[in-house]
Amino acid sequence: MKIYSAKNIRNIVVAGHGDKGKTSLCEAMLFLAKATDRLGKVLDGNTVLDFDAEERKRKVSIATAVAPLEWKNTKVNLIDTPGLFDFAGGMSEGMRAGDCALILTSAGSEIDVGLEKAYKAAKNKAKMIAVTKCNSDHRNFYKTFNALQNEFGSEICPCVVPYYEGETVKCYVSFIDEKAYEYTDGNKKECAYPDDASLSSMKDAFLEAVASADDELMEKFFEGEKFSQEEILKGLAAGVKDGALVPVFACAGLTLAGVDMILDAIVDVAPSAEDAASEGDIKCDENGSLAAICFKTVADPFVGKMSFFKVVRGKISSDTPAYNFRTGEAERMGKIITPRGGKQEEVSCIPAGDIGVVAKLGSFKTGDTMCNAKDPVELAGVVFPSACLSKAVYVKKKGEEEKVAAGIVKIMEEDPVITFAINNETKEQVLSGLGEQHLDVVVSKLNKLGVDVDLKTPRVAYRETIRKKVEVQGRHKKQSGGHGQFGDVYIRFEPIDGEDFIFAEEIVGGSVPKNFFPAVEKGLRECIAKGAIAGYPMVGVKATLYFGSYHPVDSSEMAFKTAATIAFKNGIPQAQPTILEPIGTLKAYIPDEKMGDIMGDITKRRGRVLGMGPTDEPKTQELVAEVPMAEMGDFSTVLRSTTAGRGYFSLEFARYEDAPAAVAQKVIEDANISKED
Repeated sequence: MKIYSAKNIRNIVVAGHGDKGKTSLCEAMLFLAKATDRLGKVLDGNTVLDFDAEERKRKVSIATAVAPLEWKNTKVNLIDTPGLFDFAGGMSEGMRAGDCALILTSAGSEIDVGLEKAYKAAKNKAKMIAVTKCNSDHRNFYKTFNALQNEFGSEICPCVVPYYEGETVKCYVSFIDEKAYEYTDGNKKECAYPDDASLSSMKDAFLEAVASADDELMEKFFEGEKFSQEEILKGLAAGVKDGALVPVFACAGLTLAGVDMILDAIVDVAPSAEDAASEGDIKCDENGSLAAICFKTVADPFVGKMSFFKVVRGKISSDTPAYNFRTGEAERMGKIITPRGGKQEEVSCIPAGDIGVVAKLGSFKTGDTMCNAKDPVELAGVVFPSACLSKAVYVKKKGEEEKVAAGIVKIMEEDPVITFAINNETKEQVLSGLGEQHLDVVVSKLNKLGVDVDLKTPRVAYRETIRKKVEVQGRHKKQSGGHGQFGDVYIRFEPIDGEDFIFAEEIVGGSVPKNFFPAVEKGLRECIAKGAIAGYPMVGVKATLYFGSYHPVDSSEMAFKTAATIAFKNGIPQAQPTILEPIGTLKAYIPDEKMGDIMGDITKRRGRVLGMGPTDEPKTQELVAEVPMAEMGDFSTVLRSTTAGRGYFSLEFARYEDAPAAVAQKVIEDANISKED
């Protein structure tokens, strides 16, 4: 493929709900543009963009894929993003790279959640909407179009609509060129323009919308003058660029119907990279100093690490030093590639406005800026959603924990949404992602790296404390020939607020020499690290050494440390020990009509609702509550199910508080079982 200038490049991110035909539409575009010689199908596992083995196995997109095509002397970079919410990180990558969002829904649908999320994610971008599957039985385009108008108002602009005879699409009517077309076996033929009152009404609305984007056109519209096609395209392009208009196109990806008209509109109406790729003071100029954003990383088994870049200014070429703004270091430029799904074509450069790949860049991560060391600049990174579902990773074969960590680190290079940490208290490896399918894909990838694992609910880091003051003696005396061991302490244990542990002494008259105080404190600190009733760390304890005795020969630091341990074991069971559970502050953002359901669910989890109120998002409320962390393991799944994916939340640790008796008893029983194991 030849090198194009920014004015002849369109970067189109294809987004929307799962199973709305995104990959099928992209496949149809590639086929029509002769970028591929066959029309692949998702269900057959042979599409250009769903090339990963996991995608072919699952019959869904799980990662962003890029494929260019050439149409009307213009390069169109299609950026196909996953529709499943578990893989929403892919949409974040695509939105960072794209200049215009082509948002998909299907005929007969209401406003689905994926469309809402894509529309919101593209709020500062040019947008177009494709209504797919218009050829399918019992699918009414106009039901969907009316829903779009009701939701988004006057910015929705009909450009290509189907004309029905009964429930069958007879032809597709384009208001842009005022013609109607029939499609048979993918072949397009102009036909008679339907004489239909509803079409005339929609055409008038279309012309008014186009006129609203340009003062001269509006004046012409009011005077009843006819627009030329050039004027229509000019008005549409202006409206799309500033976000005032969102053109809507009817199509059917699997039969190619209407797809060519979407490609025409992408070239004629969508903003060029020259118009849209500039960021702040950084203008899209091929002759300027380099500024490029790494929006995606792939670990290809054959090519090696592949860093996907969108070049905003300058160009990436083989003689360009790969200077990383984040690290402040340069490395040798790798092979420069244009990707087409899973295939690659080597190219000489990636100019401003274009998208391409550089292979084997060791230091670059997703979100990093490549720039000129003499003119360093940092571009905005990629904003990913936060992981919300955590599972503990258990290896099936002992001793492979390090292999798990190494494998997940590799996977995290490709998917920055994933987080991985070792909980020092529970000794568990904890993996977090956006949902069960997301984590299931990670497990599948670990399997391919030779590691078999199970995912389990993570253990909760409880605490122990005391509720009663006690005074006890700890006496250690041992004689075994020669020097013996002797230590004798009297310690007062009492509950305190705001501190984990305080050690104090009130020794009068030297009953315990000062040089043994540190040994007593050390013995107690070792004890509180593992509580007396369930083995969890103790907090809120003050221990005061107030009396004791010693032997001038047999006393030692070890003896007093042991005496302190005996005092702890004697005293804590008498001090009304109890289990503390971690409490988190939940902030959940919920559609108005589902607020009652989620409040009920939080109550079942022993949560306390602290308040609620409106948000900046329409029809959405914020709910603030305090909930035991142990009860929140499946909350992300329940919230997504209840709100059809519209709800989201954050959960942060707030404090520890007494666990109810039944909960505490269960924690103690589980701890005893673990000891037996």
